[in-house]
Amino acid sequence: MAEIRTKRTPLALERREVLALGVGVFVAASIPWAARAPRRIVRRRIPSMGTIAEVAVVHDDRRLARAATEAAFDALRNTDRLMSRFRRDSDVGRANRLAARSSVTISAETADVLLRALEWARVTDGAFDPCLGRASRLWDVKRRQAPPSAEQVRPLAARGLWQALEVERSADAGRVYFRDGDVAIDLGGIAKGHGVDMAVAALRAHGVRDGLVNVGGDLYALGCSVDGDAWQVGVRDAQDPERLVRTLALSDGAVATSGDYQQFFEHGGTRYHHLLDPQTGAPVRARARSVTVERATCLDADAAATATFTQPA
Repeated sequence: MAEIRTKRTPLALERREVLALGVGVFVAASIPWAARAPRRIVRRRIPSMGTIAEVAVVHDDRRLARAATEAAFDALRNTDRLMSRFRRDSDVGRANRLAARSSVTISAETADVLLRALEWARVTDGAFDPCLGRASRLWDVKRRQAPPSAEQVRPLAARGLWQALEVERSADAGRVYFRDGDVAIDLGGIAKGHGVDMAVAALRAHGVRDGLVNVGGDLYALGCSVDGDAWQVGVRDAQDPERLVRTLALSDGAVATSGDYQQFFEHGGTRYHHLLDPQTGAPVRARARSVTVERATCLDADAAATATFTQPA
């Protein structure tokens, strides 16, 4: 793997910073979930943000570790409450219903994530587009068994809809407005990474220096594992989940994967997955089955992985 130059601007996306390995989600590899040294580990899993969230804390004080873990889960729940497009009462849900008619007040946190999403849209020339909610609903790969018609897809292709999203941020709130009626926010390519970062901040606020937050393949490793070394993060093979194709040594850093192997349906010998090409309004025909990116924050790793994967072959 090429060196990750974390001192560069956070949005400087370079090919040498990307591992296009054709691989799957992350697992903590080679480090058993029991103490190999006097330090202890507390590990919990819950359903969150449409997947499974896992938090592990290495600490001698089990009570503190449990409190920190619950605070991390609260941060994930809050991110979902604010940014899920599937909730009518979330900031995103309310914006998608109302912001094409008048500006909608949203939380400062959601405004911050939207502004970061727009930065990613600008730096990738729209390869990352947080405004493809209508196309995402149209494809709905968890329920579909056949693709929508070309007539349904065509109006949502090559629109650059992110350019019609207006976001304002004040000291304690934000506002959002859509200048195009076809805009619908979908933060699926960035909100999960933000949630991981917020969970990590919650752990640190409780004094945790060593731990792991993994939400469906968006992962941040704090400090060291139970044996005092960097966390060994295994990258699973998309073709064979029992096999690891790469192991990364990670300490105080994030990794994220985007791929076509978890949310998809097959029709006529073609796989239709949930990662859409903004130029076609359809699932991208990618160069690899998945892309893995390592960065300083999980938000940026998440967005970079999405943007890289959605570059067509």
